Amino acid sequence: MDNVVLMALAATSGTWLVTALGAATVIFFKNPNQKILNLMLGFAAGVMIAASFWSLLQPAIERAETYLNVPAWLVVTCGFLCGAVFMWLSDKLVSYTRRRADGEGSAGGRFNRIIMLVLSITLHNIPEGMAVGVAFGALHSGHAAPEALMGAVTIAIGIGLQNFPEGAAVSLPLRREGCSRGKSFFIGQASGMVEPIAGVFGALMVVYVETFLPFALAFAAGAMILVAVHELIPECQQNQRIHPYFATMGIVAGFAVMMLLDVMLG
Repeated sequence: MDNVVLMALAATSGTWLVTALGAATVIFFKNPNQKILNLMLGFAAGVMIAASFWSLLQPAIERAETYLNVPAWLVVTCGFLCGAVFMWLSDKLVSYTRRRADGEGSAGGRFNRIIMLVLSITLHNIPEGMAVGVAFGALHSGHAAPEALMGAVTIAIGIGLQNFPEGAAVSLPLRREGCSRGKSFFIGQASGMVEPIAGVFGALMVVYVETFLPFALAFAAGAMILVAVHELIPECQQNQRIHPYFATMGIVAGFAVMMLLDVMLG
């Protein structure tokens, strides 16, 4: 048990580190290369979509059929939809708070915009950290095969890749709001601090309540699919007219790499 929790902590600390690396772009660049960021976002989206099935939904179905007395399709479908709805509600809450912040006066509005920006990314990182923690917590159930470990690692890598532009998405606007480079970096990397906490919580949850594991895996898959389809893919396609297939090839490559790793190791 301790090993998988420590692994979850290490993995989510890694995703936090990538957030910090993204935030560090404010120190070295006024504006990072948008083409490279789009490629990274596309690759992360492809990885997350593939991981949602091979590393989360498929194991959820198998474990539900083995350990639960209710239909596997019911547990997995409910978990998947709950994960997507949770992310949707989180997005609605963030949008509401942002609208309120934009309506404030100049001095108070500037401060509130900073707070809301950090809050939005931080809130967004909670289910992502849980997804990594659940994937590593599943290794405790006695099925710690190489493909399961690789699946958990690749989920962490996929989330880490998309955390890089998220870190930049916090620190660069803060710099434009007038914050110093050091303060912009500090606040940007701090937005990822919640992921290790959520990761440990997710791992402990499935370790101590093993029958909850199929639902938790499907929940993580639903959250990841919504993030990939609603946020990452539209974001990476912003320069589609200039580079029509550049980000799309990133999505295809990410999906192919994740699929190859899972099928090859499985």
